Amino acid sequence: MEPHLDRHRRQAPMRWIRDYEGHPAALPIGPNEVDRPYWDGLRIGELRLQRCTGCRAWIWEPRWICPRCHCLDLTWESVEPIGRVYSWTRTWTCFPGAELFDGHTPYVVLLVELPDADATRVLGLEIDAPDCGPLRIGDDVRGVMQSASASTSGWSVLRWERWS
Repeated sequence: MEPHLDRHRRQAPMRWIRDYEGHPAALPIGPNEVDRPYWDGLRIGELRLQRCTGCRAWIWEPRWICPRCHCLDLTWESVEPIGRVYSWTRTWTCFPGAELFDGHTPYVVLLVELPDADATRVLGLEIDAPDCGPLRIGDDVRGVMQSASASTSGWSVLRWERWS
């Protein structure tokens, strides 16, 4: 296998769970030692991203080593959860293996560019906003910390809502 394709195999697997109210949730297995500060930040209402102390690059998704300069000294810094939609996709059907989401479609996944973090891009689900009209690339969004619940496996999660 080509080395650039092999890296995709090492990512944390997703697990599909059902909460006590019967609504599905998909969360990575974790948190783990690498991403615990991210989850802890969401719990207190902060969006935290990794930053390299060597080259000062912002890093998402959490890693052990800076992908730019290979420095091992990474910190976590709070970032204003305000950005612009870089890309998005609406999921209309459930994928094989994700039958727990049957009945919860459609949903929208956003790729949001954060200007306060040198345009680092972060994924998240959109909060339904029927009054805002159609979603467009470049729309302003802000992060909202959804409180921990059974539907999120007891972890706070980041959701995006449009605003202007």
